[in-house]
This record gives sequence, C-alpha cells and structure tokens, in this order.
Amino acid sequence: MEPKEIEETIVKLAKEGNSSAFIGLKLRDQYGVPSIKLALGKSLMTVLRENGLEPKIPEDLVNLIKRVLRVQGHNLRSKKDNKNKKNLQNIEAKIRRLVGYYHTTGRLDKGWKYSIENAKLLFD
Repeated sequence: MEPKEIEETIVKLAKEGNSSAFIGLKLRDQYGVPSIKLALGKSLMTVLRENGLEPKIPEDLVNLIKRVLRVQGHNLRSKKDNKNKKNLQNIEAKIRRLVGYYHTTGRLDKGWKYSIENAKLLFD
C-alpha cells in the first residue's frame, strides 16, 4: 500500500469508531502493513491527531477505568475477597499516575480528575 492509502484507511477506520489498537491490528492482518511508523514515518496517534480524530481520553486509561468498574462490581458481590480489594487499589493507583502523566504531556485537560463516580457515568 502507498502511504496515502494507509493514511486514508486509518482515517476511515477511526471514523467508524474503532480504537487505535484495533486499527493497528487490522492494518497488520488484513492490509499487510507490519509497521505504520515505518510505512508513514509517523505514528498512528499522530495521523489521528492531524485529522482531528484523537480520542478525548487515551485508550490505555479507558481500559484501566473499565477494569476498575469490573473489579468493583466483583468486590460488591464478594465482600471477603481481600486479594481483589488490593487489586482494585493497585489499578486505581495506576490510573492516578497515568492521569498525572497525561496532564503534564497535555493529552488530558488540567481539570480532568479520576473518580469512581465519574467512571460509572462515562462507561455504564
């Protein structure tokens, strides 16, 4: 594929609502593009940013928040599962560190804060 075709395919897949990980997998498996960075000279997120398709909340943060919601639901059903209580604390600590990183790099607004109530509103 030509670089222009790859970029058009990325934009088309992003407009369909696919995640960046899914776009990378699809390009690798169906279109035979092993590395977007080697083919285009820029990353997938750079292409999305140039076309105004970058997600408001980064994908890794979204996945961690969804994981917290799953673990919290389990903890409500299983009150004595202390291992998962600790697991929930560890995941929330990862989220707080990641939010701090995204604040400093500018990928998240400075006013964005993580809380379990906001997570429920976003993903339930």
